Amino acid sequence: MTTQLTAPANPVLRVAPAAPAVAAAYFRASLVFHADVSDVAAALAADGEPGFVVLDSRSTASWDQGHVPGAVHLPTALIAEQAEQLLDRSVPVVTYCWGPGCNGGTRAALALAELGFQVKEMLGGFEYWVREGFEFETWEGLERRAADPLTAPLDARDCGC
Repeated sequence: MTTQLTAPANPVLRVAPAAPAVAAAYFRASLVFHADVSDVAAALAADGEPGFVVLDSRSTASWDQGHVPGAVHLPTALIAEQAEQLLDRSVPVVTYCWGPGCNGGTRAALALAELGFQVKEMLGGFEYWVREGFEFETWEGLERRAADPLTAPLDARDCGC
């Protein structure tokens, strides 16, 4: 009896992709929980109320270093005692922290959800807000850096995605 050896599937297909309906449910659920920096910026820049509030969950020193203009400052450790006074439960909250290497925005979103708030997390956090060239506020005033060509197109209003 001869046993035929087959080459292992490549790393991408070693685990087969989900069925389309399962994949659609997963990606729809992801969008329920997350918003990206450029979508948040576009909603804040549009005329009228965006329909949500942005919450920076970092320390005061981090906040002073820079934050999204108009954001509410509420460090994660203070959410349980201060969220009710600072936020309207009927308005969805979009949390952020430093960036994709930090789960502070996720922890803040969890704390708010456990208190009964509707919440999303802003993917990329403050790092990608700055890297995509959006205006930010420091204790000295408003600033803006050039967009990083690895995160945002230089000659277009959006990435087209």
